[in-house]
Amino acid sequence: MTSSPTDLAACVRQAIEEYFKDLDGAKPVAIHNMVLKSVEKPMIETVLAHAEGNQTVAAEMLGITRSTLRKKIQALKINL
Repeated sequence: MTSSPTDLAACVRQAIEEYFKDLDGAKPVAIHNMVLKSVEKPMIETVLAHAEGNQTVAAEMLGITRSTLRKKIQALKINL
């Protein structure tokens, strides 16, 4: 089964809807930052795994430079 960007968007929508339900009336704060922090690390880890640890290939897959990927790996404390 192949996932599409639409499937990913649906997962994000569902997770955010569940987040709002879990708030139970409390005021949400910094949702954008929360979502990016929640998604970025597992995305990079998964892409690196598919690239068999090759950072150049992973950076190309992500559409970022290798130096940007390296900075993100360090900032997110991703074990290689």
